Amino acid sequence: MSRMKNFACAGVLVFAGLTMLDGASRGVAQSAQGNVGPGPNDARIQAEVTKALDNKRFKDVKSSVQDGVVKLTGTVELYSAKLDADDRAHHRQNVKGVENQIEVAGPDVDDMTLRNKLAEKLAYDRVGYGTTAFNAFTIGVEKGVVTLGGTAYGPTDKDSALSLAENYPGVKDVIDNVEVAPVSPMDDRIRLAEARSIYGFPQLNKYAIDPAKPIRIAVVNGNVTLSGVVDSQSDKDVANIRANGVPGVFKVVNNLEVVGGEAEKPAK
Repeated sequence: MSRMKNFACAGVLVFAGLTMLDGASRGVAQSAQGNVGPGPNDARIQAEVTKALDNKRFKDVKSSVQDGVVKLTGTVELYSAKLDADDRAHHRQNVKGVENQIEVAGPDVDDMTLRNKLAEKLAYDRVGYGTTAFNAFTIGVEKGVVTLGGTAYGPTDKDSALSLAENYPGVKDVIDNVEVAPVSPMDDRIRLAEARSIYGFPQLNKYAIDPAKPIRIAVVNGNVTLSGVVDSQSDKDVANIRANGVPGVFKVVNNLEVVGGEAEKPAK
């Protein structure tokens, strides 16, 4: 089994399952309906919403308006279309709220397959922008509902990961638990030093040629967390030593997983 396949199926960056505790569905706002009966602007709002949803993505979406509250029903193929319909309705003049009851149809994909496919896509997301090694995402899937967590280097990295999930066939909802690392010149210096120390070490240099950067380095306020996958316990231990040797680091948490090659032997 290739390292990439292991990387996509493993639990860190790559994405251990999460229980869906905190967080809320991204972007889909639901508002309680107001007073019963048509409002003075309902006909106008209805016309504007109908025009805003005149797109093949929303061909199976229906809308109604009561006292300024727009109710959306029907189906779409992708979760991103549900978000888009909600956003378009919200931005009509005099709209008080949107009750989004749109269901995501699309293909039915079992949770394990969906998680592994998303993990592989996320592993290579934004390759070439210089931040891949510094994003450490986690992903959980339950009944098509995706929970993204972990740490993103910056807002753009977070938004890109969420967008990827929202536009993937089979995803019914997306819960955003991703934290963005705070802006810190000290942390940036540590990130670069860690990347050089780890990926530049001869024993670990083989991981540097993989664009997905299977050893992920998250840095928050001088605290370093290693995640991802390596081929052997020796590689995991060496990465830990290299990470701890960087000046200015307060603590290193080594969450690297050993897959394939030499797995860690249980203590006797």
